[in-house]
Amino acid sequence: MNNKKTKNLTLLALFIAIEAVMVMVPFLGFIPIGPLRATLLHVPVIIAAIVLGTKQGCLIGLVFGLSSLLMNTMQPTVTSFVFSPFISGSVLSAVIAIVPRVMIGFVSGSIYQLLKDKQQAIATAVAAFLGAITNTVLVLGGIWALFGTSYAKAIGQDASKLGSYFLAVSSTQSLLEAFVGVVIVVIVTKPLFALMKRG
Repeated sequence: MNNKKTKNLTLLALFIAIEAVMVMVPFLGFIPIGPLRATLLHVPVIIAAIVLGTKQGCLIGLVFGLSSLLMNTMQPTVTSFVFSPFISGSVLSAVIAIVPRVMIGFVSGSIYQLLKDKQQAIATAVAAFLGAITNTVLVLGGIWALFGTSYAKAIGQDASKLGSYFLAVSSTQSLLEAFVGVVIVVIVTKPLFALMKRG
């Protein structure tokens, strides 16, 4: 029992460290693409949620969210105000930066627990994909609902066409992030499950 708890704490610390390194190393955690930043920071969140549990996934998601807030505050782009209350002056920016990232852990962990008894690889892939999509839907949906007009102005878009713009982002960049994430998660979780089962 103590051995399992030690493994859990060690892996949790490892995921936090990985998340921190990905944030600090240029072009590893956040990859600038025009006014947007593509990211793979959802991957450690999903892996933690699947291997360690939903609560631990939510904790790593919180680290992701706080990292996003910090990165957008310290290295801002034209759209960073939607993630940083220090730039926008609104606490709603912190909500967009943090809540979707915590929800990645909740959704992916919950979906995996629901499906794991059927087929582990499929359960892992579905949980990873839905976790990544959760981030996309909640972040873009939050921006649209809370900062739509300001965001459209910042990127030079007509506010009435922002929905179409987000749909295009979702069908290209976000789906690519999701599929890459699924591949990494399926590959990485297999040895981690084996590790967790030993002694």
